[in-house]
Amino acid sequence: MLDVRNFKAQDLRGLSPEDLAAVAEKMLAHIGEQSKRIDSQAQAIKWRDAKIESITFQLARFKAWKFGAKTEAMNAEQRALFEETCAADQADLEAQLAALQPAAVGSAAQDKQPRRQPKREALPAHLPRVDQRVEPEDTNCPTPECGQPMVRVGEDVSERLDIVPAQFFVQRQIRGKWACKCCQLLVQEPAAPQVFDNALPTPGLQAHTAVSRFVDHIPYYRQEQVNARSGVHTPRSTLAAWGGRTGAQLKPLYDAHRVFVLGSRVVHADETPIGLLDPGGGKTKKAYMWAYARGVFESEPGVVFDFCAGRGGQYPCAFLKGWTGTLVVDAYSGYDAALSLDGRSTAYCLAHARRKFDELFKANASVVAGQAIQRLAWLYKIEADAKALTAGQRLQMRQERSQPLWDELHVWLQLERTRVPDGSAIAKAIDYSLNHWVGLGRYLLDGDVPIDNNHVENRIRPWALGRRNWLFIGSQLAGERAAVVMSLLQSAKLNGHEPWAYLKDVLTRLPTQLNSRIDELLPHKWRPAD
Repeated sequence: MLDVRNFKAQDLRGLSPEDLAAVAEKMLAHIGEQSKRIDSQAQAIKWRDAKIESITFQLARFKAWKFGAKTEAMNAEQRALFEETCAADQADLEAQLAALQPAAVGSAAQDKQPRRQPKREALPAHLPRVDQRVEPEDTNCPTPECGQPMVRVGEDVSERLDIVPAQFFVQRQIRGKWACKCCQLLVQEPAAPQVFDNALPTPGLQAHTAVSRFVDHIPYYRQEQVNARSGVHTPRSTLAAWGGRTGAQLKPLYDAHRVFVLGSRVVHADETPIGLLDPGGGKTKKAYMWAYARGVFESEPGVVFDFCAGRGGQYPCAFLKGWTGTLVVDAYSGYDAALSLDGRSTAYCLAHARRKFDELFKANASVVAGQAIQRLAWLYKIEADAKALTAGQRLQMRQERSQPLWDELHVWLQLERTRVPDGSAIAKAIDYSLNHWVGLGRYLLDGDVPIDNNHVENRIRPWALGRRNWLFIGSQLAGERAAVVMSLLQSAKLNGHEPWAYLKDVLTRLPTQLNSRIDELLPHKWRPAD
Protein backbone atom coordinates (compact mmCIF):
# COMPACT_ATOMS: atom_id res chain seq x y z
CA MET A 1 0.00 0.00 0.00
CA LEU A 2 1.44 3.33 -1.06
CA ASP A 3 2.17 5.87 1.68
CA VAL A 4 1.59 9.20 -0.02
CA ARG A 5 2.89 11.13 3.00
CA ASN A 6 6.46 9.90 2.33
CA PHE A 7 6.15 9.68 -1.48
CA LYS A 8 8.89 11.43 -3.51
CA ALA A 9 9.01 12.56 -7.14
CA GLN A 10 11.58 9.92 -8.19
CA ASP A 11 9.24 7.23 -6.93
CA LEU A 12 6.88 7.99 -9.84
CA ARG A 13 9.32 6.69 -12.41
CA GLY A 14 8.49 3.34 -13.81
CA LEU A 15 4.95 3.31 -12.52
CA SER A 16 2.18 2.15 -14.78
CA PRO A 17 -0.67 4.51 -15.71
CA GLU A 18 -2.96 2.62 -13.31
CA ASP A 19 -0.49 3.09 -10.43
CA LEU A 20 -0.08 6.76 -11.30
CA ALA A 21 -3.85 7.21 -11.20
CA ALA A 22 -4.02 5.48 -7.83
CA VAL A 23 -1.23 7.66 -6.50
CA ALA A 24 -2.95 10.79 -7.77
CA GLU A 25 -6.24 9.73 -6.17
CA LYS A 26 -4.59 9.06 -2.81
CA MET A 27 -2.69 12.32 -2.94
CA LEU A 28 -5.88 14.24 -3.63
CA ALA A 29 -7.57 12.47 -0.72
CA HIS A 30 -4.59 13.25 1.51
CA ILE A 31 -4.66 16.92 0.47
CA GLY A 32 -8.39 16.99 1.22
CA GLU A 33 -7.82 15.60 4.72
CA GLN A 34 -5.04 18.11 5.32
CA SER A 35 -7.30 20.94 4.19
CA LYS A 36 -10.05 19.82 6.56
CA ARG A 37 -7.56 19.54 9.41
CA ILE A 38 -6.17 23.00 8.64
CA ASP A 39 -9.68 24.45 8.46
CA SER A 40 -10.56 22.82 11.78
CA GLN A 41 -7.43 24.16 13.43
CA ALA A 42 -8.06 27.59 11.94
CA GLN A 43 -11.59 27.56 13.36
CA ALA A 44 -10.27 26.46 16.76
CA ILE A 45 -7.65 29.22 16.73
CA LYS A 46 -10.25 31.75 15.61
CA TRP A 47 -12.61 30.67 18.40
CA ARG A 48 -9.79 30.75 20.96
CA ASP A 49 -8.65 34.19 19.83
CA ALA A 50 -12.22 35.47 20.03
CA LYS A 51 -12.60 33.94 23.48
CA ILE A 52 -9.33 35.50 24.68
CA GLU A 53 -10.37 38.86 23.25
CA SER A 54 -13.75 38.64 24.99
CA ILE A 55 -12.24 37.64 28.32
CA THR A 56 -9.55 40.32 28.05
CA PHE A 57 -12.24 42.94 27.37
CA GLN A 58 -14.32 41.80 30.33
CA LEU A 59 -11.24 41.80 32.55
CA ALA A 60 -10.34 45.33 31.47
CA ARG A 61 -13.92 46.46 32.11
CA PHE A 62 -13.94 44.95 35.60
CA LYS A 63 -10.67 46.70 36.41
CA ALA A 64 -12.06 49.98 35.09
CA TRP A 65 -15.10 49.60 37.32
CA LYS A 66 -13.04 48.54 40.30
CA PHE A 67 -10.30 51.15 40.12
CA GLY A 68 -12.24 53.97 38.46
CA ALA A 69 -13.43 57.08 40.23
CA LYS A 70 -15.89 56.40 43.03
CA THR A 71 -19.47 57.22 42.26
CA GLU A 72 -22.32 58.33 44.44
CA ALA A 73 -24.65 55.97 42.57
CA MET A 74 -23.78 53.30 45.16
CA ASN A 75 -23.79 53.54 48.89
CA ALA A 76 -21.03 51.92 50.94
CA GLU A 77 -22.78 48.56 51.31
CA GLN A 78 -23.67 48.32 47.61
CA ARG A 79 -20.14 49.19 46.61
CA ALA A 80 -18.69 46.65 49.04
CA LEU A 81 -20.90 43.90 47.60
CA PHE A 82 -20.03 45.00 44.07
CA GLU A 83 -16.30 44.93 44.81
CA GLU A 84 -16.58 41.42 46.28
CA THR A 85 -18.36 40.22 43.14
CA CYS A 86 -15.92 42.09 40.93
CA ALA A 87 -12.92 40.50 42.65
CA ALA A 88 -14.42 37.02 42.28
CA ASP A 89 -15.29 37.62 38.61
CA GLN A 90 -11.83 39.02 37.92
CA ALA A 91 -10.17 35.93 39.42
CA ASP A 92 -12.53 33.71 37.38
CA LEU A 93 -11.68 35.50 34.13
CA GLU A 94 -7.95 35.45 34.84
CA ALA A 95 -8.13 31.71 35.44
CA GLN A 96 -9.99 31.21 32.13
CA LEU A 97 -7.45 33.39 30.35
CA ALA A 98 -4.53 31.47 31.81
CA ALA A 99 -6.08 28.20 30.65
CA LEU A 100 -6.54 29.47 27.10
CA GLN A 101 -3.30 31.34 26.47
CA PRO A 102 -0.82 28.43 26.71
CA ALA A 103 -2.68 26.68 23.88
CA ALA A 104 -2.71 29.75 21.64
CA VAL A 105 -0.87 29.34 18.34
CA GLY A 106 1.70 31.88 17.28
CA SER A 107 4.50 33.77 18.90
CA ALA A 108 2.69 37.08 19.35
CA ALA A 109 1.93 36.35 22.97
CA GLN A 110 5.48 35.18 23.56
CA ASP A 111 6.92 38.39 22.12
CA LYS A 112 5.11 40.49 24.68
CA GLN A 113 6.91 41.61 27.81
CA PRO A 114 6.11 39.41 30.81
CA ARG A 115 3.25 40.83 32.81
CA ARG A 116 4.42 42.52 35.99
CA GLN A 117 2.78 40.86 38.94
CA PRO A 118 1.63 43.09 41.81
CA LYS A 119 3.77 42.77 44.91
CA ARG A 120 1.92 40.80 47.56
CA GLU A 121 1.61 42.50 50.91
CA ALA A 122 3.60 40.80 53.65
CA LEU A 123 1.57 38.72 56.06
CA PRO A 124 1.07 40.41 59.47
CA ALA A 125 4.04 39.93 61.78
CA HIS A 126 1.85 39.36 64.85
CA LEU A 127 0.38 36.14 63.47
CA PRO A 128 1.93 32.96 64.90
CA ARG A 129 4.07 30.93 62.51
CA VAL A 130 3.68 27.16 62.24
CA ASP A 131 6.78 25.75 60.56
CA GLN A 132 6.66 22.73 58.28
CA ARG A 133 10.15 21.32 57.75
CA VAL A 134 10.70 19.71 54.36
CA GLU A 135 14.05 17.93 53.99
CA PRO A 136 15.29 15.14 51.70
CA GLU A 137 14.90 11.64 53.13
CA ASP A 138 18.49 10.85 52.21
CA THR A 139 21.11 13.56 52.73
CA ASN A 140 23.90 11.61 51.08
CA CYS A 141 25.07 12.65 47.62
CA PRO A 142 22.89 10.93 44.98
CA THR A 143 25.83 10.57 42.57
CA PRO A 144 26.68 6.81 42.47
CA GLU A 145 30.43 7.45 42.38
CA CYS A 146 30.27 9.76 45.44
CA GLY A 147 27.66 8.96 48.08
CA GLN A 148 29.27 11.32 50.63
CA PRO A 149 27.11 13.15 53.25
CA MET A 150 25.94 16.54 51.98
CA VAL A 151 26.14 19.80 53.94
CA ARG A 152 23.07 22.01 54.45
CA VAL A 153 23.90 25.37 52.85
CA GLY A 154 20.65 27.28 53.18
CA GLU A 155 16.89 27.17 52.85
CA ASP A 156 13.93 28.73 51.04
CA VAL A 157 11.00 29.99 53.09
CA SER A 158 7.52 30.59 51.66
CA GLU A 159 4.55 31.81 53.68
CA ARG A 160 0.86 31.06 53.10
CA LEU A 161 -2.13 32.08 55.14
CA ASP A 162 -4.12 29.38 56.97
CA ILE A 163 -6.89 29.31 59.56
CA VAL A 164 -8.31 27.07 62.23
CA PRO A 165 -12.07 27.71 62.61
CA ALA A 166 -13.29 28.95 65.99
CA GLN A 167 -12.99 26.25 68.60
CA PHE A 168 -14.94 26.02 71.83
CA PHE A 169 -13.20 24.92 74.98
CA VAL A 170 -14.22 24.51 78.60
CA GLN A 171 -12.53 26.82 81.07
CA ARG A 172 -12.13 25.01 84.37
CA GLN A 173 -11.41 26.96 87.53
CA ILE A 174 -10.01 24.63 90.17
CA ARG A 175 -9.82 26.17 93.64
CA GLY A 176 -7.83 24.15 96.10
CA LYS A 177 -9.02 23.64 99.65
CA TRP A 178 -6.42 23.80 102.44
CA ALA A 179 -7.16 22.70 105.97
CA CYS A 180 -5.32 22.95 109.27
CA LYS A 181 -6.03 19.83 111.30
CA CYS A 182 -4.88 21.48 114.49
CA CYS A 183 -7.04 24.58 114.24
CA GLN A 184 -9.84 22.96 112.29
CA LEU A 185 -9.46 25.79 109.72
CA LEU A 186 -10.31 25.63 106.02
CA VAL A 187 -8.71 28.09 103.57
CA GLN A 188 -9.81 28.50 99.96
CA GLU A 189 -9.45 31.38 97.49
CA PRO A 190 -12.78 32.96 96.50
CA ALA A 191 -14.09 32.44 92.99
CA ALA A 192 -12.97 35.03 90.48
CA PRO A 193 -15.63 37.76 90.09
CA GLN A 194 -17.80 37.46 86.98
CA VAL A 195 -20.13 39.82 85.19
CA PHE A 196 -22.88 37.21 85.59
CA ASP A 197 -22.79 35.04 88.68
CA ASN A 198 -23.28 31.31 88.02
CA ALA A 199 -23.48 32.00 84.28
CA LEU A 200 -22.21 29.57 81.65
CA PRO A 201 -20.35 31.91 79.27
CA THR A 202 -16.99 33.50 80.00
CA PRO A 203 -16.30 37.14 79.06
CA GLY A 204 -14.63 35.87 75.89
CA LEU A 205 -17.77 34.03 74.75
CA GLN A 206 -20.00 36.93 75.74
CA ALA A 207 -17.82 39.30 73.71
CA HIS A 208 -17.79 36.91 70.75
CA THR A 209 -21.60 36.70 70.77
CA ALA A 210 -21.99 40.48 70.96
CA VAL A 211 -19.38 41.20 68.28
CA SER A 212 -20.90 38.58 65.97
CA ARG A 213 -24.28 40.30 66.22
CA PHE A 214 -23.37 43.98 66.33
CA VAL A 215 -20.16 44.11 64.28
CA ASP A 216 -20.51 41.14 61.93
CA HIS A 217 -24.34 41.46 61.90
CA ILE A 218 -24.98 37.73 62.37
CA PRO A 219 -28.46 37.10 63.85
CA TYR A 220 -28.77 34.79 66.83
CA TYR A 221 -30.39 31.99 64.84
CA ARG A 222 -27.39 31.89 62.50
CA GLN A 223 -24.97 31.99 65.43
CA GLU A 224 -26.85 28.98 66.80
CA GLN A 225 -26.21 27.14 63.53
CA VAL A 226 -22.52 28.13 63.46
CA ASN A 227 -21.99 26.93 67.04
CA ALA A 228 -23.79 23.68 66.29
CA ARG A 229 -21.14 22.84 63.69
CA SER A 230 -18.67 22.70 66.58
CA GLY A 231 -20.96 20.37 68.48
CA VAL A 232 -22.12 23.04 70.95
CA HIS A 233 -25.84 23.59 71.39
CA THR A 234 -26.60 27.27 72.12
CA PRO A 235 -30.29 27.98 71.47
CA ARG A 236 -31.01 31.43 70.13
CA SER A 237 -33.00 32.17 73.28
CA THR A 238 -29.86 31.48 75.32
CA LEU A 239 -27.75 33.71 73.07
CA ALA A 240 -30.37 36.45 73.35
CA ALA A 241 -30.34 36.15 77.15
CA TRP A 242 -26.55 36.54 77.16
CA GLY A 243 -26.91 39.61 74.95
CA GLY A 244 -29.52 41.11 77.25
CA ARG A 245 -27.33 40.73 80.31
CA THR A 246 -24.29 42.09 78.47
CA GLY A 247 -26.19 45.22 77.43
CA ALA A 248 -27.43 45.78 80.97
CA GLN A 249 -23.92 45.50 82.43
CA LEU A 250 -22.51 47.95 79.87
CA LYS A 251 -25.12 50.65 80.55
CA PRO A 252 -23.00 52.60 83.12
CA LEU A 253 -20.11 52.63 80.67
CA TYR A 254 -22.46 53.87 77.94
CA ASP A 255 -23.63 56.75 80.16
CA ALA A 256 -20.03 57.79 80.78
CA HIS A 257 -19.27 57.51 77.06
CA ARG A 258 -22.25 59.74 76.22
CA VAL A 259 -20.84 62.44 78.52
CA PHE A 260 -17.49 62.12 76.75
CA VAL A 261 -19.00 62.48 73.26
CA LEU A 262 -21.04 65.51 74.25
CA GLY A 263 -17.92 67.05 75.71
CA SER A 264 -16.90 68.02 72.20
CA ARG A 265 -17.65 71.57 71.08
CA VAL A 266 -18.46 70.28 67.58
CA VAL A 267 -20.89 67.35 67.32
CA HIS A 268 -22.14 65.58 64.19
CA ALA A 269 -25.70 64.24 64.20
CA ASP A 270 -27.73 62.04 61.85
CA GLU A 271 -30.51 59.47 62.03
CA THR A 272 -31.56 56.33 60.15
CA PRO A 273 -34.83 54.35 60.20
CA ILE A 274 -34.99 51.01 62.02
CA GLY A 275 -37.88 48.56 61.92
CA LEU A 276 -39.46 48.09 65.36
CA LEU A 277 -41.70 45.08 65.94
CA ASP A 278 -45.26 45.98 66.92
CA PRO A 279 -46.52 42.87 68.76
CA GLY A 280 -50.11 44.05 68.85
CA GLY A 281 -50.32 44.58 65.11
CA GLY A 282 -48.09 41.69 64.10
CA LYS A 283 -46.11 44.06 61.89
CA THR A 284 -43.20 46.45 62.18
CA LYS A 285 -43.33 50.18 62.56
CA LYS A 286 -40.67 52.75 61.82
CA ALA A 287 -38.34 53.77 64.65
CA TYR A 288 -35.06 55.65 64.40
CA MET A 289 -31.47 55.23 65.51
CA TRP A 290 -29.91 58.64 66.12
CA ALA A 291 -26.14 59.00 65.94
CA TYR A 292 -23.98 61.69 67.59
CA ALA A 293 -20.24 61.81 66.92
CA ARG A 294 -17.44 64.00 68.17
CA GLY A 295 -16.01 66.44 65.63
CA VAL A 296 -14.05 64.87 62.81
CA PHE A 297 -10.94 66.88 63.75
CA GLU A 298 -10.95 65.70 67.39
CA SER A 299 -7.87 63.72 68.42
CA GLU A 300 -10.01 61.32 70.48
CA PRO A 301 -12.96 60.12 68.35
CA GLY A 302 -16.19 58.68 69.63
CA VAL A 303 -19.77 58.01 68.55
CA VAL A 304 -22.88 57.36 70.62
CA PHE A 305 -26.25 56.05 69.41
CA ASP A 306 -29.72 56.76 70.77
CA PHE A 307 -32.67 54.53 69.88
CA CYS A 308 -35.96 56.44 69.70
CA ALA A 309 -39.49 55.56 68.72
CA GLY A 310 -39.76 58.46 66.26
CA ARG A 311 -38.01 61.22 64.35
CA GLY A 312 -39.46 64.24 66.12
CA GLY A 313 -37.44 67.16 67.40
CA GLN A 314 -38.05 66.17 71.04
CA TYR A 315 -35.53 63.35 70.75
CA PRO A 316 -32.40 65.41 69.91
CA CYS A 317 -33.62 68.04 72.38
CA ALA A 318 -33.63 65.47 75.17
CA PHE A 319 -30.31 63.90 74.19
CA LEU A 320 -28.46 67.22 73.80
CA LYS A 321 -29.79 68.72 77.03
CA GLY A 322 -27.06 70.83 78.61
CA TRP A 323 -24.76 70.74 75.59
CA THR A 324 -23.54 73.87 73.78
CA GLY A 325 -21.53 74.16 70.58
CA THR A 326 -21.91 73.69 66.83
CA LEU A 327 -24.11 70.86 65.59
CA VAL A 328 -23.25 69.55 62.11
CA VAL A 329 -26.42 68.20 60.49
CA ASP A 330 -28.38 68.03 57.28
CA ALA A 331 -31.22 70.48 56.83
CA TYR A 332 -33.83 68.25 58.50
CA SER A 333 -36.24 70.46 60.45
CA GLY A 334 -36.31 68.04 63.40
CA TYR A 335 -33.09 69.61 64.66
CA ASP A 336 -34.53 73.13 64.70
CA ALA A 337 -35.94 72.86 68.22
CA ALA A 338 -32.61 71.58 69.59
CA LEU A 339 -30.73 74.38 67.84
CA SER A 340 -33.03 77.18 69.00
CA LEU A 341 -31.32 77.37 72.40
CA ASP A 342 -28.62 79.91 73.23
CA GLY A 343 -25.05 78.74 72.86
CA ARG A 344 -25.78 76.49 69.89
CA SER A 345 -25.12 77.08 66.20
CA THR A 346 -25.79 75.10 63.05
CA ALA A 347 -23.42 73.88 60.37
CA TYR A 348 -25.18 72.31 57.41
CA CYS A 349 -23.71 69.53 55.30
CA LEU A 350 -22.37 70.73 51.95
CA ALA A 351 -22.37 67.15 50.64
CA HIS A 352 -26.20 67.20 50.79
CA ALA A 353 -26.28 70.32 48.63
CA ARG A 354 -23.81 68.76 46.20
CA ARG A 355 -25.85 65.56 45.84
CA LYS A 356 -28.83 67.50 44.51
CA PHE A 357 -26.66 68.84 41.69
CA ASP A 358 -24.98 65.47 41.22
CA GLU A 359 -28.29 63.71 40.57
CA LEU A 360 -29.16 66.18 37.83
CA PHE A 361 -25.68 66.03 36.31
CA LYS A 362 -25.71 62.22 36.06
CA ALA A 363 -29.15 62.30 34.48
CA ASN A 364 -27.89 64.83 31.90
CA ALA A 365 -30.72 67.07 33.06
CA SER A 366 -28.76 70.28 33.58
CA VAL A 367 -25.56 71.90 32.38
CA VAL A 368 -25.71 74.26 35.35
CA ALA A 369 -25.47 71.25 37.69
CA GLY A 370 -22.13 70.25 36.19
CA GLN A 371 -20.77 73.76 36.67
CA ALA A 372 -21.95 73.79 40.29
CA ILE A 373 -20.21 70.46 40.97
CA GLN A 374 -16.97 71.83 39.55
CA ARG A 375 -17.12 74.90 41.76
CA LEU A 376 -17.81 72.76 44.83
CA ALA A 377 -14.91 70.48 43.86
CA TRP A 378 -12.52 73.43 44.19
CA LEU A 379 -13.71 73.94 47.77
CA TYR A 380 -13.26 70.25 48.59
CA LYS A 381 -9.75 70.32 47.14
CA ILE A 382 -8.82 73.07 49.60
CA GLU A 383 -10.30 71.01 52.45
CA ALA A 384 -8.11 68.07 51.47
CA ASP A 385 -5.05 70.32 51.70
CA ALA A 386 -6.17 71.68 55.10
CA LYS A 387 -7.04 68.33 56.68
CA ALA A 388 -3.71 67.80 58.45
CA LEU A 389 -3.42 71.38 59.75
CA THR A 390 -4.32 72.75 63.15
CA ALA A 391 -7.66 74.50 63.65
CA GLY A 392 -6.05 77.93 63.43
CA GLN A 393 -4.07 77.10 60.31
CA ARG A 394 -7.14 75.50 58.72
CA LEU A 395 -9.25 78.59 59.40
CA GLN A 396 -6.59 80.84 57.90
CA MET A 397 -6.37 78.72 54.75
CA ARG A 398 -10.14 78.75 54.40
CA GLN A 399 -10.31 82.52 54.73
CA GLU A 400 -7.53 83.06 52.21
CA ARG A 401 -8.46 80.43 49.60
CA SER A 402 -12.03 79.25 50.20
CA GLN A 403 -13.82 82.47 51.12
CA PRO A 404 -13.29 84.15 47.71
CA LEU A 405 -14.55 81.01 45.92
CA TRP A 406 -17.49 80.80 48.30
CA ASP A 407 -18.52 84.41 47.64
CA GLU A 408 -18.16 83.86 43.91
CA LEU A 409 -20.31 80.72 44.13
CA HIS A 410 -23.02 82.68 45.94
CA VAL A 411 -23.16 85.35 43.25
CA TRP A 412 -23.14 82.72 40.50
CA LEU A 413 -26.00 80.73 42.08
CA GLN A 414 -28.11 83.88 42.46
CA LEU A 415 -27.51 84.75 38.80
CA GLU A 416 -28.30 81.23 37.55
CA ARG A 417 -31.46 81.18 39.63
CA THR A 418 -32.84 84.07 37.61
CA ARG A 419 -32.19 82.11 34.40
CA VAL A 420 -33.94 78.83 35.26
CA PRO A 421 -37.71 78.35 35.41
CA ASP A 422 -39.48 78.18 38.76
CA GLY A 423 -40.39 74.67 39.84
CA SER A 424 -37.66 72.98 37.78
CA ALA A 425 -35.32 70.47 39.36
CA ILE A 426 -32.29 72.72 38.97
CA ALA A 427 -34.23 75.60 40.55
CA LYS A 428 -34.97 73.41 43.59
CA ALA A 429 -31.31 72.41 43.86
CA ILE A 430 -30.19 76.05 43.74
CA ASP A 431 -32.89 77.11 46.21
CA TYR A 432 -31.71 74.47 48.70
CA SER A 433 -28.21 75.95 48.73
CA LEU A 434 -29.36 79.58 48.83
CA ASN A 435 -31.94 78.96 51.57
CA HIS A 436 -29.32 77.33 53.81
CA TRP A 437 -26.39 79.49 52.78
CA VAL A 438 -25.41 80.69 56.25
CA GLY A 439 -25.36 77.18 57.72
CA LEU A 440 -23.53 75.74 54.72
CA GLY A 441 -20.81 78.37 55.11
CA ARG A 442 -20.40 77.94 58.85
CA TYR A 443 -17.19 75.98 58.35
CA LEU A 444 -15.54 79.15 56.98
CA LEU A 445 -15.86 80.77 60.43
CA ASP A 446 -14.52 77.94 62.59
CA GLY A 447 -11.48 75.76 61.92
CA ASP A 448 -12.95 72.88 63.97
CA VAL A 449 -16.13 72.68 61.88
CA PRO A 450 -15.95 70.36 58.83
CA ILE A 451 -17.30 71.09 55.37
CA ASP A 452 -19.85 68.26 55.49
CA ASN A 453 -21.45 65.63 57.72
CA ASN A 454 -19.93 62.56 56.07
CA HIS A 455 -18.10 61.66 59.28
CA VAL A 456 -21.25 60.63 61.15
CA GLU A 457 -22.89 59.20 58.03
CA ASN A 458 -20.04 56.69 57.85
CA ARG A 459 -20.56 55.84 61.51
CA ILE A 460 -24.26 55.15 61.00
CA ARG A 461 -23.83 52.86 57.99
CA PRO A 462 -23.38 49.67 60.05
CA TRP A 463 -27.03 50.01 61.07
CA ALA A 464 -28.08 49.94 57.42
CA LEU A 465 -26.10 46.74 56.92
CA GLY A 466 -27.33 45.24 60.17
CA ARG A 467 -31.03 45.75 59.51
CA ARG A 468 -30.69 43.77 56.28
CA ASN A 469 -29.58 40.80 58.35
CA TRP A 470 -31.72 40.93 61.48
CA LEU A 471 -34.54 42.87 59.69
CA PHE A 472 -36.01 44.61 62.75
CA ILE A 473 -35.62 45.45 66.45
CA GLY A 474 -37.81 43.29 68.69
CA SER A 475 -38.69 45.90 71.32
CA GLN A 476 -37.92 49.37 72.60
CA LEU A 477 -35.63 47.91 75.26
CA ALA A 478 -33.82 45.79 72.65
CA GLY A 479 -33.21 48.93 70.57
CA GLU A 480 -31.80 50.79 73.56
CA ARG A 481 -29.59 47.81 74.39
CA ALA A 482 -28.33 47.63 70.79
CA ALA A 483 -27.47 51.33 70.95
CA VAL A 484 -25.42 50.73 74.11
CA VAL A 485 -23.35 47.88 72.65
CA MET A 486 -22.91 49.48 69.22
CA SER A 487 -21.80 52.80 70.72
CA LEU A 488 -18.93 51.14 72.56
CA LEU A 489 -17.91 48.73 69.80
CA GLN A 490 -17.97 51.31 67.01
CA SER A 491 -16.05 53.77 69.17
CA ALA A 492 -13.50 51.05 69.94
CA LYS A 493 -12.98 50.58 66.20
CA LEU A 494 -12.65 54.34 65.73
CA ASN A 495 -9.83 54.33 68.29
CA GLY A 496 -8.03 51.47 66.55
CA HIS A 497 -9.00 48.68 68.95
CA GLU A 498 -9.99 45.16 67.96
CA PRO A 499 -13.67 44.96 69.08
CA TRP A 500 -13.53 41.47 70.61
CA ALA A 501 -10.32 42.14 72.55
CA TYR A 502 -11.77 45.41 73.88
CA LEU A 503 -15.13 44.00 74.94
CA LYS A 504 -13.65 40.83 76.47
CA ASP A 505 -11.28 42.88 78.62
CA VAL A 506 -14.03 45.31 79.64
CA LEU A 507 -16.38 42.48 80.67
CA THR A 508 -13.54 40.86 82.61
CA ARG A 509 -12.66 44.03 84.53
CA LEU A 510 -16.16 45.47 85.06
CA PRO A 511 -17.05 43.42 88.18
CA THR A 512 -14.11 44.86 90.12
CA GLN A 513 -13.86 48.29 88.49
CA LEU A 514 -14.61 51.19 90.83
CA ASN A 515 -17.36 53.53 89.63
CA SER A 516 -15.00 56.45 90.14
CA ARG A 517 -12.61 54.87 87.61
CA ILE A 518 -15.17 53.73 85.05
CA ASP A 519 -13.72 56.19 82.53
CA GLU A 520 -10.62 53.98 82.25
CA LEU A 521 -12.72 51.47 80.32
CA LEU A 522 -14.01 53.98 77.76
CA PRO A 523 -12.77 53.25 74.22
CA HIS A 524 -10.57 56.36 73.95
CA LYS A 525 -8.82 55.60 77.28
CA TRP A 526 -8.79 51.81 77.30
CA ARG A 527 -5.51 49.97 77.45
CA PRO A 528 -5.26 46.16 77.65
CA ALA A 529 -4.79 44.86 81.17
CA ASP A 530 -1.23 43.78 81.98
